[in-house]
Amino acid sequence: MHVGHRALIADLVRGARRVAATAVAATFDPLPEVALGRPAAGSILSTVDERAALLRDAGVDAVMVFSFDEEFAAQSAVTFLERLCLGREIRAVVVGPDFRFGRGREGDVAMLRAYGLRRGFTVSTVEPVQLDGEVVSSTRVRDALRTGDLTLAERMLARPYSVRGTVQRGAQRGRTLGYPTINVSTSPDKLLPADGIYACWVDVNGQRHRAATSLGVRPTFGEGARALECHLLDFSDDLYGATVAVTFARRLRDELRFPEARSLIEQIARDVEETRNALR
Repeated sequence: MHVGHRALIADLVRGARRVAATAVAATFDPLPEVALGRPAAGSILSTVDERAALLRDAGVDAVMVFSFDEEFAAQSAVTFLERLCLGREIRAVVVGPDFRFGRGREGDVAMLRAYGLRRGFTVSTVEPVQLDGEVVSSTRVRDALRTGDLTLAERMLARPYSVRGTVQRGAQRGRTLGYPTINVSTSPDKLLPADGIYACWVDVNGQRHRAATSLGVRPTFGEGARALECHLLDFSDDLYGATVAVTFARRLRDELRFPEARSLIEQIARDVEETRNALR
């Protein structure tokens, strides 16, 4: 759900309101590229639940989720259109100019328009949105996040990037350093930004907290598994098992290896103060 998707949704919603119709967005679970095994692990920008929430926030009245599997991928373009129209009175369809559908991507906008003429609905396209002279795309958003460019990613998404996860018990090393953290376990498919230290918002149980956040392998103590650890400012409750949302507000610095724990503690104190200032 980047600004290009939002432009398409805005066009859909305006058209629906003009004719007192229901604005419906269609999506897939899993995404076709995931089901077909094309993307690398950890490359998904939104889960289906996150996507549905974003679509509703953008103004649609309902979200239709198609279950995408090998059988679905094997259906012809005509079969897909018949399935789309089954039991529904479709008035208009809005897509991007490169929209393809059906087995082997055999269907295109021209075919969709011809089918619409027979079934009584119109088809309109919305051109891609450009930013800094380049088309906004999910690939471009991923590239920005993987290099830690939160500013560019936020401009393309029209919102700060966030992830959801469950608080799990970690090594509790932060507690021994005087800065206890929550260890947030996210979906392995979900894209995380570049390793580093971030100022984040953490939403839990309806409350929003500031958090100095470490994303990486903790090189000072010997590299381990990649972990997302958040030190919630002015908060000390037990959150084990809770579901939280972590929103990346600002990248503070790279992840560094320190010669000893004392140097790390001094740097964490500076990170916490910079987080306070960044989120003030």
